[in-house]
Amino acid sequence: MDYKNAGVDIEAGYKSVELMKKHVQQTMRPEVLTNLGGFSGAFSMEKFKDMEKPTLVSGTDGVGTKLKLAFLLDKHDTIGIDCVAMCVNDIACAGGEPLFFLDYIACGKNEPEKIATIVSGVAEGCIQSGAALIGGETAEMPGFYPIDEYDLAGFAVGVVDEKDLITGKDLKAGDVLIGMASSGVHSNGFSLVRKVFSMTEESLNREYDALGCTLGEALLAPTKIYVKALKTIKEAGVTIKACSHITGGGFYENIPRMLKDNTHAVVKKDSYPIPPIFKMLAVDGDIEEQMMYNTFNMGLGMVLAVDEKDVDATLAAIEAAGEAGYVVGHIEAGDKGVTLC
Repeated sequence: MDYKNAGVDIEAGYKSVELMKKHVQQTMRPEVLTNLGGFSGAFSMEKFKDMEKPTLVSGTDGVGTKLKLAFLLDKHDTIGIDCVAMCVNDIACAGGEPLFFLDYIACGKNEPEKIATIVSGVAEGCIQSGAALIGGETAEMPGFYPIDEYDLAGFAVGVVDEKDLITGKDLKAGDVLIGMASSGVHSNGFSLVRKVFSMTEESLNREYDALGCTLGEALLAPTKIYVKALKTIKEAGVTIKACSHITGGGFYENIPRMLKDNTHAVVKKDSYPIPPIFKMLAVDGDIEEQMMYNTFNMGLGMVLAVDEKDVDATLAAIEAAGEAGYVVGHIEAGDKGVTLC
């Protein structure tokens, strides 16, 4: 009896590491002090010593049940982008610069080529966000996961000068809300998505004129990473007063998280284009509008508040970063919360 007879292939683990190295290498930053394969990842903070009060910010998340679609379609090259996005967007939302990322893959059977493909997506997400992929873990867990399934999670660490933290403390009535377009459903609400649509290969490979692609392609579209856009806004001299990453819980849960007491957000639903995938979900699933906005991002992956005088500069910076931005509402005095109208 040996470990392989028990379902854990050590040699497959070694091969996975070798295959993923080329992807990991593309994410490296000068501050990385260690090579892949060590017991830990080391990252120098020397570059940031001139900050008045260098402050670490962190984020952790997983992809969730969106993975079920990747399994069905046997498409694993973009799901890693989702994993990185969910973590680094939270860091950027606080004003931080993502520094490094670590991933965790747990699987029923280690198939080196598949693992390397997953990591290629993680690496792409790191490249988009400027974070180094300095380590990770692949755990082969026979009997715990089906042999053709896996889970994917990770965490990121970033840095910001304490004075530049986005906290909402200076938010006031009259400030303007600007939304940045999402790529679709992103990585939240997929338990409901999977109840609405038939989760078969045939259904997911069906093309829809309204979507301009197959249902599966629309649903698997990677989560947008907003790090570059938020950095470009800052470099334009704009102070972002508050920022919300629209994830699970949609508008109703996430927008109030960026507000200080006695401020109320008002969002105009017709102020930006809603992607057709959400209209399909609402109709096919007979989902009430309030539930849609309490579950999905509804076409806005990030909402931020700026002073009225900074609106034009903010929209120009978002466009320069390759994203689409819209004036979607405003802040007024009132109970902490959000009104959609």
